[in-house]
Amino acid sequence: MVNPLPVNRIPLTATTDPRHGGRWTSLRGGGREWLWHRHCPARDTVRPGDAFVDAGGLEECLPTVRGTPDHGDAWSRPWRHDGGTDVLDHPDFVLRRSLRQDRSGALSATYHLSADPGYRFLWAAHALLDVGPGARLLAPAGTATRVFPEAAGLIDRPWPANAPHLTGHWPTPLGLPLDRLGPDDGTAVGAVLTHCADVSVTDGPDLLHLSLRADTGVPLSVALWRNLGGYPATGAYRSIGVEPMLGTVFDLAEAGRGDAVVVPAAGELHWNLTLTAHHTSAPLRESTP
Repeated sequence: MVNPLPVNRIPLTATTDPRHGGRWTSLRGGGREWLWHRHCPARDTVRPGDAFVDAGGLEECLPTVRGTPDHGDAWSRPWRHDGGTDVLDHPDFVLRRSLRQDRSGALSATYHLSADPGYRFLWAAHALLDVGPGARLLAPAGTATRVFPEAAGLIDRPWPANAPHLTGHWPTPLGLPLDRLGPDDGTAVGAVLTHCADVSVTDGPDLLHLSLRADTGVPLSVALWRNLGGYPATGAYRSIGVEPMLGTVFDLAEAGRGDAVVVPAAGELHWNLTLTAHHTSAPLRESTP
């Protein structure tokens, strides 16, 4: 857990780009930009079905994260404005998103999805964060955490043939200290903290808290993409994704019973992502037992 140091709430604001997949291009507070960016002009010319272009920011991934289409089919399509709401009209669903800052400075993103009853999907707020090598991801100890095959050479046991993922417990699933977001060591690991709705990222004196809520019965998780200079194979770079999500796996094609979201008979689902930022006069650190 985190030492109970006095903290100041920092109001957050966001900027989005509906024309280019509804991408969040900025998440700012107290003079700090929380979103990492990578210069990649190809991001502005993508079309549905294109391979993912990693330009940073926060991408809306739906109906899958990994798999086909790569990072889903929302990030590559233009959205439209409807009053204070951004709307994606997709052949399989309509997604509405509204952003609002409350009086405390917290930023709330409210989502409303309409689709045929029985439609299955995953969603992730694929947020790539600009944090240093001393940053930490704080989550409830013991959270069941699924680790994926790119970690096969890093864990404390052999990887079984054809296993889509293995499960350990936070913060060191399978002996891998995933709460530490650096220093860079040439590895890249993906994980999902299953049935986890609240996490915090600390970076020096700054803290970003991410909280997800949804309709009853929807599986809530947080995905982690900890790329410490291990991806891609050519031209590797550092990128840290902390991604509140609906579902418990990256790839919809690998979703078993209870792993994906299923649209109910009413044909609608709602969820809410709340982000809050804090600043202290001293670096936040874990307390000792």
